[in-house]
Amino acid sequence: MMQELIAALAAEITTAELNNAATLDAFRINYLGRKGRLADLFDQLKTVPADEKRAVGQQLNALKQQAQARFDEAQQAAEAAADNTPANPDFDYTLPPVPHALGTRHPLMLVREEMLRVFARIGFAVAEGPEIEDDWHNFTALNFPENHPARDMQDTFFVTPPAGAEPGTQPHLLRTHTSTVQVRVMETEPLPIRRVMPGRVFRNEAISARAHMMFHQVEGIFIDEGVSFADLKQTVYYFVQELFGADINIRFRPSFFPFTEPSAEIDITCLICKGAGCNICKYSGWVEIGGCGMVDPAVLENAKIDSEKYSGYAWGMGIERIAMLKYQIKDLRLFTENDMRFLRQFEAL
Repeated sequence: MMQELIAALAAEITTAELNNAATLDAFRINYLGRKGRLADLFDQLKTVPADEKRAVGQQLNALKQQAQARFDEAQQAAEAAADNTPANPDFDYTLPPVPHALGTRHPLMLVREEMLRVFARIGFAVAEGPEIEDDWHNFTALNFPENHPARDMQDTFFVTPPAGAEPGTQPHLLRTHTSTVQVRVMETEPLPIRRVMPGRVFRNEAISARAHMMFHQVEGIFIDEGVSFADLKQTVYYFVQELFGADINIRFRPSFFPFTEPSAEIDITCLICKGAGCNICKYSGWVEIGGCGMVDPAVLENAKIDSEKYSGYAWGMGIERIAMLKYQIKDLRLFTENDMRFLRQFEAL
């Protein structure tokens, strides 16, 4: 009786149709599942006489292996057929592939990283801050009087206060310089302070070959006991000669900034004409790269730093200006136009 059931089931397994996913799944459940017909026959093995049990058991095992082999073969054939079926039969697979070109770093990022490496070698760590600032950090704490021209709408992008803001809320704006981070560092970090602040800044200016409404700065600050202008000069000398070469001359021109006193503009030898005079340097032999000065005592006091005990220096310069000098680029707009002909020139750097 048991042998007849095995023979009948073997015939069904051999002739079962396995031509799609549905029939495959039905075959697996009907014959190989835990509640399938093969499992039922194995349960009936205990009713077989003892002298026949060994032979019947061998027949059942062989039948199970036959069913599993047929299922595996049909499943592999179905997977192979699916792999060979084009996802889009209308697509022309003989077309050449679209070339995939790797990107590279932007020239401004190359210069930014090089500037930060130079300052890192003399102990300056990086600090960053928000691009949307309040009036205190952008102007008031930096000693800008209320009538200072930089507060005018022609220079600054002010941000509309959010709906429901309390009356008297400080005006917010897109920061006009990364000096805002200097204030935040002075307010929160323990002394002495030695930080550089790279970042993006915004000013309401017409875009031209030499100006943009969005550009990048790197500023720095060092505050400790006994810091002097001589320390500032040596820092600038080191930075310029590391970045541009030991043969570059440097000069300091007296200037004015609300947050430093005394203040100076930093000029270096024109890299185009090497000091001989050209239209880039207006035939002076010098080009300006940034501003610097001793931190005004009022700024220190605004940050709750004792100006009688501590002093410090600060400087700032535009990354675009440094990149234009370093790579002899004459149009500032090239940095933001995403022209691949321009950007590919820096792939090997």
